[in-house]
This record gives sequence, structure tokens and C-alpha cells, in this order.
Amino acid sequence: MSFTPSPQSWKPHSLANPHANQIDLSMGDTVRSTVELNGVTSGSNGKVILANGFNWLRYRVRFENGIEIGDLDQRHIEPIGKTARRLAKAAKRA
Repeated sequence: MSFTPSPQSWKPHSLANPHANQIDLSMGDTVRSTVELNGVTSGSNGKVILANGFNWLRYRVRFENGIEIGDLDQRHIEPIGKTARRLAKAAKRA
């Protein structure tokens, strides 16, 4: 018998808005590490698997090498691809 976990989705708290210099990511967004992390080299791509936080927005990311790291923010990761384009578009509207 094998166990297959079902994917879960958490809705962010309505008051959890990014402060200045924070990135506003969602689950499934693609990112790149900007610094060396434990088991992950700088420049490695990954996907956000958990967006968390109320006052401090932080993310759990699964990188391409299979390593998952939590409590990452704009000091550790940057958006790439469609995610970066979406955030740039939103910044222009603001």
C-alpha cells in the first residue's frame, strides 16, 4: 500500500500584505536563489511550495536538486520567468 499525499493550498491572511522591499509570491511561482544556501548553489531555480507569514512574508521553496528550504525571502530568492513578469506588471499598475 502506498501513500500519496494530496496537495494542500493555504489562503493567505487578508492582512498579509508585503511591506516595502518584500516580494509577494504565491504557491507555484518560480524563483532563483541569489545566495548560497545549505545544499543549494547561488543561481539555482526552484518553485514556491508554501507562502507563509503575516508581518514577515516568507516562502518554502523546492529547488531543482530536490532540496526544500523554508523561511526564504527577498534576501535569498528572486522571481524569474512568468512570476517576474507578473510582479513587474503589478508594480507598474501601483
